[in-house]
Amino acid sequence: MSIGSSGRIVVEIDPDLKKDLYSALVKEGLSLKEWFLRGATSYLEHSSQLQLDLPERETEDQLPIQDVKKNRSQ
Repeated sequence: MSIGSSGRIVVEIDPDLKKDLYSALVKEGLSLKEWFLRGATSYLEHSSQLQLDLPERETEDQLPIQDVKKNRSQ
């Protein structure tokens, strides 16, 4: 993949997908550039955040009823 120094991005996609995308964007009142910039900005903001791999915590609705009663009485 070559990356030039200009601000231009060229992507080849299926012509039917292109037509559908433009139709959807017109309905939203967006240009392809506006849509792309929003998506790219959002992607970059979220990709720079660290993912926390926390263990899943059991909630009362996941426990058998006898364990819920036991937990509440303690």
